Amino acid sequence: MLKSMARARDQEPLVVGRVIGDVIEPFTKSVSLRMTYSNNREVTSGCELKPSHVINRPRVQIGGDDLRIFYTLVMVDPDAPSPSDPNLKEYLHWLVTDIPATTGASFARYYVNAPTHAGQEILSYESPRPSMGIHRFVLVLFHQLGRQTVYAPGWRQNFNTREFAENCNLGSPVAAVFCNCQRESGSGGRRM
Repeated sequence: MLKSMARARDQEPLVVGRVIGDVIEPFTKSVSLRMTYSNNREVTSGCELKPSHVINRPRVQIGGDDLRIFYTLVMVDPDAPSPSDPNLKEYLHWLVTDIPATTGASFARYYVNAPTHAGQEILSYESPRPSMGIHRFVLVLFHQLGRQTVYAPGWRQNFNTREFAENCNLGSPVAAVFCNCQRESGSGGRRM
């Protein structure tokens, strides 16, 4: 019962924000995932950020201590090009594979300065630039079966996280986080 309560608590923002359902299925969080932008803005599920906050690739810290375990990180926008007509959903903003498990903060510094040493950036970070409405930017972490087992898709638009995970034998997510982002002149928050 405690395990199911912890799972519900971890996933509540993902459910309320419709990440579970729109992007991924329910899962059990088994790895810590921390994402921070260069302005020291930490992403917590449901937080609000402006495009000026997310211009540069974020620092990502992944929990774990077994460097033989590797992860794939996917960042998508399920609301592209606009939440009222998301005909490009999911838009793939970033794809990094072969990320070793680590608990050290050195990973974050190492990653920002030299991404190829802490994972393979398969698709470079494309900063979010929502032009209409409030967009969710979702970061999903998957456990890989081994190194060099995940390859780039042929497109960024109309990406499907579930299908990608299935095609690459990634299984269920091990962690996820999302933020809401709207154009600089936008105001207000997401209406749930």
